[in-house]
Amino acid sequence: MAEKEKKKGVGMIKPLLASVREYKKPSIITPFFMALEAFCECLLPFFMAKMIAAIDVQGISAGAAMNEILKYGGILLGLAVLSMLSGAFAGKFAATASCGFAKNLRHDLFYRVQKFSFSNVDKFSTSSLVTRLTTDVTNVQHSYQMCLRIVVRAILQFAFAIVMSFTINPRLAWIFLVIIPFLGAVIISIMRFVMPFFRRIFKKYDALNNSVQENVGGIRVVKSFVREDYETEKFKKAAGEVRDDFTRAEKVLALNTPMMTFFINFASILISAFAAYAIVDKTHWAAFEGFGKGELSALISYGIQMLSCLMMFSMIFVMLSMSLESARRISEVLTEGSDIVSPENGVTTVQDGSVVFKNVNFKYSAKANKYALSDIDLAIQSGETVGILGGTGSSKTSLIQLIPRLYDATEGEVLVGGVNVKEYDLDVLRKEVAVVLQKNVLFSGTIKENLRWGNAEASDEELIRVCQLAQADEFIRSFPDGYDTYIEQGGTNVSGGQKQRLCIARALLRKPKVLILDDSTSAVDTKTDALIRRAFAEEIPDTTKIIIAQRVSSVEHADKIVILDGGKIVACGNHDELLTSSEIYREIYEAQTKSKASDETKEGGEA
Repeated sequence: MAEKEKKKGVGMIKPLLASVREYKKPSIITPFFMALEAFCECLLPFFMAKMIAAIDVQGISAGAAMNEILKYGGILLGLAVLSMLSGAFAGKFAATASCGFAKNLRHDLFYRVQKFSFSNVDKFSTSSLVTRLTTDVTNVQHSYQMCLRIVVRAILQFAFAIVMSFTINPRLAWIFLVIIPFLGAVIISIMRFVMPFFRRIFKKYDALNNSVQENVGGIRVVKSFVREDYETEKFKKAAGEVRDDFTRAEKVLALNTPMMTFFINFASILISAFAAYAIVDKTHWAAFEGFGKGELSALISYGIQMLSCLMMFSMIFVMLSMSLESARRISEVLTEGSDIVSPENGVTTVQDGSVVFKNVNFKYSAKANKYALSDIDLAIQSGETVGILGGTGSSKTSLIQLIPRLYDATEGEVLVGGVNVKEYDLDVLRKEVAVVLQKNVLFSGTIKENLRWGNAEASDEELIRVCQLAQADEFIRSFPDGYDTYIEQGGTNVSGGQKQRLCIARALLRKPKVLILDDSTSAVDTKTDALIRRAFAEEIPDTTKIIIAQRVSSVEHADKIVILDGGKIVACGNHDELLTSSEIYREIYEAQTKSKASDETKEGGEA
């Protein structure tokens, strides 16, 4: 069991150490300077004892004693200066190494997340990833710096102090060695007790961040429903749970210092008692011949050094207890392999915009009991306009996400341009299959900067053209700054319909062979929706257009309309065919037509 835990710990730390990279040199130099500092500090009591012994034998007024004082004083001064310089250089290199390590670690985490497929992202919540990139990395950074400086210093200084105490008097030095196992048992017991608390704490950190994220992201909804007090109480509860677990852990960790102080002071008392008795009555203590005030002073100094080292261990232990859990959480992300990767020598050309589903079944995880999509057989010709209708939860979005390999089909094949999507280079496939997702996202920056996500090299003329196709040019020009208008984070300073049109324009800028609109015109009026569809038909006739919609009017002119129900295709055909053959389509059409007629009647009556 111990061997298994050891291997698990090594496996957890190894991915993190790969992020040291160019900071290996300062990481190696730091322990060297720390070793030199520890060695110098352990020599100070030794030469101090020599000086005291010289004074004790010859008297401070004797000329020979003054020479000894000057000699040992010079040595002590030199050691102190060397120790100070070593500590300063160690601090400089340790700061460089730990900050660089944290920078690389954040880069590697962010890079890894960017490579995740949708299924990988589903395993980690947004709040959890934020905690890992911030709090967890900071904990690991501090621990790394501690390991380079304080751990090395504490271990070496403790070892040097033990060795030097044995050179002074082995009989008394054994007292320190007898005490150490008791201290070790105390530390191990405390560590085993507090680790479960820290595991719970970091999960509650995730919940805390999630509460903040939800509240800030949905602040308009919170205020609209006057739920500020509820959200405040929810955050207070999450913060209180973190506080309670931290308090319990710290109460146990607080036992470290008094226990260590007790044992070391007990050892110092024993040494002082035996040594004082030996100095007074040397006749009965042959083993203490030559042992005097200087040696006693040195032994007590080494005891104090051991105490300071154990205090360092106590501080290290607290930090490492937290950092081990942080390291595990970071390692989880770094070792998470993407479920979807580009094949070696993947196909780099998409011949056309044809899309074919062959016997496709799909579920979101291997553990899922039910398929989200079942028995999907569908052929779409290049340049066709295809509408997809279905009720909420009918897996419309799941279907289109298989085309650009945002997810992989569990069974069967998805072909684009006559080639299985798994054979394409991912970048090539996703550049040729543009998706305007159901949740429209704009990033902070100007309208031009947001549009150029579709093509970083696009000219202003190209930007204007795609905005005209998406019916966005008119409202953009109404802004005082036009295309240089600044978009706030999340697009909060534009309406839902404007946001949708900007996202459509951004996708068009890629000049894709397949354009997928996942309910992307739901926030625009029917007139604008019709203008967008007409622009597509006239300006990009060779692009395959797949439109998921809730309104029949958005897809009734499509070449083909697919009806999904319960993750299965229950009908497929054009508008006229489906009115005759599909009861589901007919019900949707009649319900929406009657609703529209009713609205028009009301408007006429009011007029």
